[in-house]
Amino acid sequence: MSLPNQQTDAEDAGLLRAVARGDESAFARVYDRYSPILLGLLLRILRSRAEAEDVLQEVFLQVWQQARSFDESRGRAFTWLVTLARSRAIDRLRAVDSRERAAQRSAEGGQPAAQTPVLADEDAIRSERAEAVRGALGELPEEQRQVLVLAYLEGMSQSEIAAAKNQPLGTVKTRTRAGLKKLSESLRSRLGQQFA
Repeated sequence: MSLPNQQTDAEDAGLLRAVARGDESAFARVYDRYSPILLGLLLRILRSRAEAEDVLQEVFLQVWQQARSFDESRGRAFTWLVTLARSRAIDRLRAVDSRERAAQRSAEGGQPAAQTPVLADEDAIRSERAEAVRGALGELPEEQRQVLVLAYLEGMSQSEIAAAKNQPLGTVKTRTRAGLKKLSESLRSRLGQQFA
């Protein structure tokens, strides 16, 4: 996958404006174009495919919900996407590091009591979110769930999914858009402002 040039910069900005208006086709094009690049970046930062795929999902949900916050006068769409991914990855590293240090202190018997409730709260929130995502995925029709799992957990592009499932690319794109929309709505209703 090649990096964007000036021609794609203008196209990307237009795509993000369309995503901000709720255009699912534009969102699918942004995903197809940049998910492999962003997954590679996340893998380099997090050094864990599972963590990278999880963060990639968060990034694209954030893109869908916050595309209107992109300001092309302040920079390129590609830079905005990389910044979102990098920021989410660093947040994830900090959370993982914090958990590991707390576990080490606990194992050594030196965990300060004041930190235990904070970590318990973080774990409870994370567990609640994971349960909400599992529940929301479980509510999706099977064909939509399959394409989302292949895209976000297996890191496949929509073209690769179409080839693997022997389905037209348009069908895969439609199922991905519909699945993301339903997933987003379900998570919003399950998690409220936490997810917004």
